[in-house]
Amino acid sequence: MQKKGVAVVAVGGNALIKDKDHQSLQDQFVAASDTTAHIAEMILDGWDVVITHGNGPQVGFNLRRSELAANELFEVPLDYCGADSQGSIGYMFVQALRNEFQRRGINKQSVAVVTQTIVNRDDPAFQNPTKPIGSFMDAAMAKEKAEQEGWTVVEDAGRGWRRVVPSPIPQTIIEADSIQSLIKQGFVVVAVGGGGIPVIELENGDITGVEAVIDKDFGAAILAGSVEADLFLISTAVEKVAINFNTPEEKWLDEMTVAEARQYIKEGHFAKGSMLPKIEAILKYMEEGGKRALITNPENIKNALEGKTGTWIVP
Repeated sequence: MQKKGVAVVAVGGNALIKDKDHQSLQDQFVAASDTTAHIAEMILDGWDVVITHGNGPQVGFNLRRSELAANELFEVPLDYCGADSQGSIGYMFVQALRNEFQRRGINKQSVAVVTQTIVNRDDPAFQNPTKPIGSFMDAAMAKEKAEQEGWTVVEDAGRGWRRVVPSPIPQTIIEADSIQSLIKQGFVVVAVGGGGIPVIELENGDITGVEAVIDKDFGAAILAGSVEADLFLISTAVEKVAINFNTPEEKWLDEMTVAEARQYIKEGHFAKGSMLPKIEAILKYMEEGGKRALITNPENIKNALEGKTGTWIVP
């Protein structure tokens, strides 16, 4: 088997929760198993793989449980919810990978790393929280939480009130050297779940967790740069990237350069809540000396790597 290099594969939210009728842990495990089957193909083809994943819904579930149990037990802070979800999702992926390797006779082991990501404590995001998390509340509850817990709350499209938290730019992955070492030893690593647990560095050099959410694709991009990945693959809900999406001029792209991607962003081709952060994360990876990136859906990973589909982003 010829070695292809190191690939960081960022799996999207739909890799675990297919739809609102399939949210249980068993449903999530089945979905993780589907995704790992496609990743096993990459490993058979000679790639050393690091898997990163989203955790938005799972953190939301953890927060909701914490809220519902508030009169029985202490509430769980957001950074600990992130850590909990990294552990449980990591467990799903590691178990699904082991089962896949055992079925295919692949002599590999996987390991999950609970990962912390340093953010800048002066990041402007801390003055301007934008990321909605947790349950919807009525106006009275929102006012109470704002006064008692210091939460920032906003009215969300007529559906009720929600807490919003900062989404600072990730700077450094604390466990990057450990992950690099595990890759070199041949492990398939699951890491940087949900972009990593956000922590800040204090004046004395200590770190401490903060109530924030990191963009998962940005966290994966920082990791891809740190481990000098040969490929940054974002696995999402679409087979390819389009410009003029959902218009008569819609065009699906096989490849774009960094300059073309920047131009398309300027022209407003990519939606804020979906494709834009993925393209921006890839540009971040490319700026740090990245080699090439690919966007496709899980079932097309093998075909895309063979050049048959997907959208490649090249320098």
